[in-house]
Amino acid sequence: MISKRIRNISLILCLVSLSFRLGFNVGKRYTNNFNGNADKFGVPLMVEVKDRLGKSFLEKDKLKDDKNMIYGAVEGMVASLGDPYTVYLSPKNNKNSNEDLSGKFGGVGISLGYKDKTLAVMSTISGSPAERAKVMGGDLILRIVDKEKKIDKDTGGITLNEAVDSIRGRKGSKVTLKMYRDSNKESFDVTLMREEIIVPSVELEWKEKNGKKIAWIKLNKFSEQLYDEWTEMVRKIKIEKGNNYGGIVLDLRNNPGGYLQGAVMVASDFVQNKIVVIQEDASGKKENYYAEKNMGNLLNDKMVILVNGGSASASEILAGALKEFGRAKLIGEKTFGKGTVQQPEELSDGSGLHITIAKWLLPSGKNIHKEGVIPDVEVKYEVPKELNDPTKFFTNDERKKLIDNQLERAIEELLKK
Repeated sequence: MISKRIRNISLILCLVSLSFRLGFNVGKRYTNNFNGNADKFGVPLMVEVKDRLGKSFLEKDKLKDDKNMIYGAVEGMVASLGDPYTVYLSPKNNKNSNEDLSGKFGGVGISLGYKDKTLAVMSTISGSPAERAKVMGGDLILRIVDKEKKIDKDTGGITLNEAVDSIRGRKGSKVTLKMYRDSNKESFDVTLMREEIIVPSVELEWKEKNGKKIAWIKLNKFSEQLYDEWTEMVRKIKIEKGNNYGGIVLDLRNNPGGYLQGAVMVASDFVQNKIVVIQEDASGKKENYYAEKNMGNLLNDKMVILVNGGSASASEILAGALKEFGRAKLIGEKTFGKGTVQQPEELSDGSGLHITIAKWLLPSGKNIHKEGVIPDVEVKYEVPKELNDPTKFFTNDERKKLIDNQLERAIEELLKK
């Protein structure tokens, strides 16, 4: 049941785009879908434009690949809807998207989205080139430069498809991003060397404070592998917690989302017989998603949740629901604010179409799209002073040993309960 729902409904922030196979005569078969205007404005217009390009365009070689031109036309058609999350994926980019949700891919470790229609960093992946370079969730990406791929372009109007294609590349190659951060008040360049990125969906580490053992759960993404990894992690907690167990810090910082059902599944270990999320379609019809039965493994464990501007989509569902139930206090910074649902559709040539089909609401009925979820205790992240020295390199394990003021505050709040 879960696997079926996983494939049907998802909340996807990771790198997506658009594409499916067409011929110039395909529009004739779907004339009625264009309100009777396809014959007058659609296919004939495309043929006319292609003919004129063939007569006058300087670089004739670029006109030989009809498939790329058709992909571009389809991409433009979908993009004209003005929804950055309804996107068409060429076969290559559809493969990239599926790799993202499988937890293994190549790149620099950035999850992308939009802030006020500007390309933005949703989050960085732990230990990735982007994280080591101090790229942060919320940073705007203004320009992408890659000499090897002959890319040098502004990101105004760029699709997620184009952005992913431009930022990803050969392992060991470099890409330079011109970025803007509100706190800096000016743009800056970051050059990143691409690596293979392997992301576990969830990680567990034990912390000690005042004689108490704290389970720090870092939930990176609601990917396919979460279902097995979450079950194994819960088993470990139940075995290891002991008499001096202080509770759980569920860390959703920089979690860009993933499968809707993943958020419901995780919530089901903390609450029972509750509506975790409400989905509302274009007609106003609502569907309630309840906590899964036969779970509830952590119902009595004290917990707090860490969030920030990189917490988006499915992670906002989880955090918002547990906050409204009074099950967990939220610590950190306001979340990203993405409240729409995308349905992925596989097309016959390996391309894909991700369609915004609904919006999701918190159990109270609140829509947080573009607003985010407000933490109960606001704590701004303070970059450890050691990381301000550009001459020093820290491994992921070394970074975890540095002071994390938000995590420290979360543990303090947990032990107050």
